[in-house]
Amino acid sequence: MLDRQKVQDAFDAGQGILRLEPCWVPRSFMIPGRRLKLHPDDLYAFGGHRGGINERWFSSTTKASNGPATLEDEGLSYVRPSNADRFLLKTAVETAGDLLLGTDVMAREGGWNLLCKFFDNMGPIPHHMHQSDALASLVGQRGKPEAYYFPPQYNLTENNFPYTFMGLEPGTTKDDIHRCLESWNKGDNGILFHSRAYRLQPGSGWQINPGILHAPGSLVTYEPQVNSDVFAMFQSVVEGRIIDWSLLTKDVRPEYHHDLDYLVEMLDWNANVNPEFGKTNKVFPKPVRPREAAADDGYRENWVSYGTPYYSAKELTVLPNRTATIEDSAAYGLILTEGHGLFGKHEVAAPAMIRFGEMTQDELFVTAGAAKAGVRVQNTSATDPLVILKHFGPGNPEAA
Repeated sequence: MLDRQKVQDAFDAGQGILRLEPCWVPRSFMIPGRRLKLHPDDLYAFGGHRGGINERWFSSTTKASNGPATLEDEGLSYVRPSNADRFLLKTAVETAGDLLLGTDVMAREGGWNLLCKFFDNMGPIPHHMHQSDALASLVGQRGKPEAYYFPPQYNLTENNFPYTFMGLEPGTTKDDIHRCLESWNKGDNGILFHSRAYRLQPGSGWQINPGILHAPGSLVTYEPQVNSDVFAMFQSVVEGRIIDWSLLTKDVRPEYHHDLDYLVEMLDWNANVNPEFGKTNKVFPKPVRPREAAADDGYRENWVSYGTPYYSAKELTVLPNRTATIEDSAAYGLILTEGHGLFGKHEVAAPAMIRFGEMTQDELFVTAGAAKAGVRVQNTSATDPLVILKHFGPGNPEAA
């Protein structure tokens, strides 16, 4: 049983910064892209029947929704204090959320309402959508908007299909999609004939709101999103693999499992057929502060996810042999993508290879107090930049 004192001890020992274990998640209908630095022998560490590991979740208090074989702690991040037993970040937030997130956030949000991950697949995944709050609440869950950013450090190879089908071609009708669902058991239901593929660009991203169809391609994707695992697959065959109807209806009330009109109405129609979909939804990094000042101070910082109240994210780059003190307005999780150095009192390093179940030095959680006081970040390399992705939960006052 975790008590507040144990959380306080870990907080004090890390000066308000908690070290986290890698959190791996398998998906049964996908093929791992092999770029998350997980050892090749461990790609099927959950067992072949569970599928390969193609996701790493960060600062997660959200249990994965992977069917009846899902483990009790699957998708949940563990805190690993240097001088004590590990414990779940979820339990720590429930026990001492005010200490980690701040009393204002706990009063407003009731917890750490963010799910962030690396997604890494060999090829594309099915055209699917995430339900809105109104639809997800019917099955006791939350709706899920999500953001994408393609970190260059993890995308040295693009794998099999560096394109994502998004939305629907303008002029598509609801009857067209209705017919696709009617054709589910005939093989490929043809839904991609009604969509448009966009070439994925490392160093850029997208914002995908609930109800928008998307079939993510094969770049490694950094994904801040609402802490929910709801989805509905609308494509019946991907790369020759059959997608079971149950993956269309897993987050739909039973009485609607074969109501095709209801299933089509789950889509945000106007957002899907938007003739300026790329202009509306593509996201480019924006400097947190003027570039000239950043160069003088030896670091630069860009927003890579912004403009939504649900989450936000930054990319921090500290130049070789430089040190900076970085202040933020809210708690955040982080993942190191390049380099090595010191983050507060913690040694950090981007790993070359990770064994399943072993600890790394690339993931931390920064509590609200430490973030607001400012964290000293030192790049101890003479040649390489130190690059960090930082993910914030809802309500970050800087992210508007």
